[in-house]
Amino acid sequence: MKTRAIVSVLGADRVGIVAAISAALAEQGVNIEDIRQTILSEVFSMTMLVTIDEDTHPFEDVHARLATVADELGMQVTLQREDVFRFMHRV
Repeated sequence: MKTRAIVSVLGADRVGIVAAISAALAEQGVNIEDIRQTILSEVFSMTMLVTIDEDTHPFEDVHARLATVADELGMQVTLQREDVFRFMHRV
């Protein structure tokens, strides 16, 4: 089963953020569909639209791996299923 999800990253800018998040996703077989990032006064913000193949890597495993990377980077990293994200942010 393929699940689309949103990855959000927020924290102090530093070298290697995109590399660490992308590597963790690749380890879990997650495909990055789209990515946006910006830096505002040394605060790094990134949002990714990803596709998770839950037959090989369940959503919870991807979530746990990203939580580990968040701790290593000292950043806030969240993973939400796309349908939940869209429901929470609809106007």
